[in-house]
Amino acid sequence: MRKLCVLGSTGSIGVSTLEVVRLHPTLFSIESLSANTRVDEMLAQCQEFNPSIVVMVDDNAAQELKDKLRCKGLHAIQVLSGKQGLIDIAQATTNDTVMAAIVGASGLLPTMAAVKAGKRVLLANKEALVTSGALFIDAVEKYGAELLPIDSEHNAIFQCLPPNAQENPGRCDLPHNGVSKILLTGSGGPFRTFTIEQLEHVTPDQACDHPNWDMGRKISVDSATMMNKGLEFIEAKWLFNIDPEDIQVVLHPQSTIHSMVQYKDGSVIAQMGNPDMRTPIAHALAFPNRIDSGVEPLDFFNTKSFEFEDVDYEKYPNLKLAIKACKSGQGACTALNAANEVAVDAFLNDKIKFTDIAKINETSVNKFVSERVTSIDDVVTLDTRVRVFSRNLVESHYQQVSDEVVNKDKREGCN
Repeated sequence: MRKLCVLGSTGSIGVSTLEVVRLHPTLFSIESLSANTRVDEMLAQCQEFNPSIVVMVDDNAAQELKDKLRCKGLHAIQVLSGKQGLIDIAQATTNDTVMAAIVGASGLLPTMAAVKAGKRVLLANKEALVTSGALFIDAVEKYGAELLPIDSEHNAIFQCLPPNAQENPGRCDLPHNGVSKILLTGSGGPFRTFTIEQLEHVTPDQACDHPNWDMGRKISVDSATMMNKGLEFIEAKWLFNIDPEDIQVVLHPQSTIHSMVQYKDGSVIAQMGNPDMRTPIAHALAFPNRIDSGVEPLDFFNTKSFEFEDVDYEKYPNLKLAIKACKSGQGACTALNAANEVAVDAFLNDKIKFTDIAKINETSVNKFVSERVTSIDDVVTLDTRVRVFSRNLVESHYQQVSDEVVNKDKREGCN
């Protein structure tokens, strides 16, 4: 029986993980869970899975959960708070497997703690690898951790590789194994058929309405801008030890083929399935075995046709910027991720337009592209500096737009 720590258990990946665990009570036990502020969701998870310890990052949420657990008679469940609590449960000896499903750069330190503790790490937090790159892969090797990708694209690539490549994440020699290229598929998001002019006016709700996947709002916006694919491009470089020139992004609107590996002999191996995150989660949880994920198998007789398109990089400047950052170095990648988290949050709060996300990101990356990153402390420091810079860009832009609206109202009032 594998003993699990689920970081980010109330998010979409965390909830899907618990759905798979629910199907296999004799294979997995939940030792620890974490969330930010969702007390009621965490309470329900505690009642069902009875973990030994849970972390609520928000102090007030932690106290509220303690009170509710006490009322339910669940006195044995320990409740911690704060970011240190995440690190503590990630490296605790009571678990052997950590699902790293915290969204954003805030997942870096607890995920790294799990790596340093030599755990089986199920990596759903792509930002941890994007922001730290070689540092992360070096730690996996040094501490003997087992790294398995959860992102549907990277899990698909992993499944299409030969066993000896699977056994060496970040260190595999794909050319030696006959691989010539990785084909990273993406749906194109909800605005694939929009013109660039139409993108100026899209709303947060439109951006979060993905045609195929049910995801959190931040990731949904990243999918709409294709920044998600850009971050996956960077993650693929590190996970599979491959040159950026040997990664090709392919638009596949149906999201049925999750990614492909092209071999030197002309073969292309693809991993297919219904778009449901429980499939890669179940694969990684049970690897190298196969278990029921709860997902219906692909019905080829009722499956839409397979379509493939090239990427219009003018429509998706965030993807173009991410590929450029991948080639520029770790400082650019760390800066890109930090700026994007700030910009997406600003868009979701109606401070900037959808098309402004790329502008904030590009300005920030250009500012910090030459920064050297040689340690995790450097990563954290640079991440903080970029966020301050990006927030100032957002506030300056927001103030400018507000002033323009006020002046326009005054002019119209005079007329």
